[in-house]
Amino acid sequence: MKTKSLTPVRSWSAGIALGLAALGAGHAWSAPAAAPAAVAMPDFTELVERVSPSVVNIRTTEKRARGGNSGGQLDPNIEEFFRRFGIPLPNNRNPRQAPNPDDEPQQRGIGSGFIISPDGYVMTNAHVVDGADEVIVTLTDKRELKARIVGADKRSDVAVVKVDATGLPAVKMGDVSQLKVGQWVLAIGSPFNLENTVTAGIVSAKQRDTGDYLPLIQTDVPINPGNSGGPLINMRGEVVGINSQIYSRSGGYMGISFSIPIDEAIRVADQLRTTGRVIRGRIGVSISAVTKEVAESIGLGQPRGALVQGVEKDSPAEKAGVEAGDIIVKVDGRAVDKSSDLPRMIGAVKPGTRATLQVFRRGASKDLGVTVAELESDRPAHAPGGEPGTPAPAVKSVLGLTVSNLSDDAKKELRVRGGVRVDSVDGAAARAGLREGDVILSLDNQDIADAKQFAAVAGKAEKSKAVSVLVRRGDWTNYLVIRPSR
Repeated sequence: MKTKSLTPVRSWSAGIALGLAALGAGHAWSAPAAAPAAVAMPDFTELVERVSPSVVNIRTTEKRARGGNSGGQLDPNIEEFFRRFGIPLPNNRNPRQAPNPDDEPQQRGIGSGFIISPDGYVMTNAHVVDGADEVIVTLTDKRELKARIVGADKRSDVAVVKVDATGLPAVKMGDVSQLKVGQWVLAIGSPFNLENTVTAGIVSAKQRDTGDYLPLIQTDVPINPGNSGGPLINMRGEVVGINSQIYSRSGGYMGISFSIPIDEAIRVADQLRTTGRVIRGRIGVSISAVTKEVAESIGLGQPRGALVQGVEKDSPAEKAGVEAGDIIVKVDGRAVDKSSDLPRMIGAVKPGTRATLQVFRRGASKDLGVTVAELESDRPAHAPGGEPGTPAPAVKSVLGLTVSNLSDDAKKELRVRGGVRVDSVDGAAARAGLREGDVILSLDNQDIADAKQFAAVAGKAEKSKAVSVLVRRGDWTNYLVIRPSR
């Protein structure tokens, strides 16, 4: 790597003087262009003074039996880290265990929050108050107020608590759509219980798919345990996010942090304040991303939409005619760019509302009307599995597959109209990832009714062309691509 040394100002001036003397009076000389003005670093003092009074410290407690074997007390910051990343608490401690009348409160965790209305509503993370028996909110004027949990939504990690106070300084909400990558942002919170700590950084990315229902804001703002629930602030002093997650191998900040967009958080908070819970729509499908290879092999073009891997029995999707292997590309005319868009789009639909799904199936688009149901609990879509039953005589194909017919009982169990069972795999099919016991539902965008049809379609496959195969394996359905010429 080449390096350049800096020339002292005095030497540079002397050099110019010598040069002018050498040029003589008959030669014109132009002064060097002025150096660009240095870019001043932003001054955060004014907006910190303006926003800090709206940021609060949140401390939670739980009741533990006197004299009981609690296994020793942990630092609240460590406990928060365990809960946030799903690590079991040591010594089999159960924060949800019902308290006894003789139990005494013990500090459980710490976090941050911010005041969203002068009458005492405070927004924070759901994981900050999850399982707490008591919530204490500390204001910047050192007042400590007991708070009640108005509602908490684990899917979005948003919670609202209420303190009995009026005239509190509420934050101003910002417009997330105007937030750009590279802009300065601040975080104010209580990392390691150090109240009203200010850290700064830039927006690293937007629309990060780390949550099922919320695309998160990625920043390089230092965030640590205790910052959870605090505000992410733009340079106008407006809240644009709730600090929620970090990427870490050690439990501490490692340069990447994530915040919940405030517009999404407000929608959740409004429902929590109104009903105490969040109502979302569901249609009953399990989905995965569409890869570039699959998109090209089935004629979809660019990878987009959500690939349906399974359809719940008696679900709105099944009643609407959605099938495993469909790719949902639009909801009510709005494009599903990636698979993670679908849960958010359906979740935003009011239960009982009829929506139109556009699906890509076997090389063609089709519109299906579905009546959205209410999402009640965290449960994955489940499609029936099991062994396909007694097969008919096997048929060998040029793709390296031996397949056989499904019995009527197997079709009924799998809830399919046709398909063939893979009895052995070799060559290109093995390289594509097919296995014995897989059920092939379609080949080269054609529905497969039986082994005879499979043999006919496989026989027409071009050796230089990739062939798409829709495969059912256990509870899941997915596309695989066979390349015969490889």
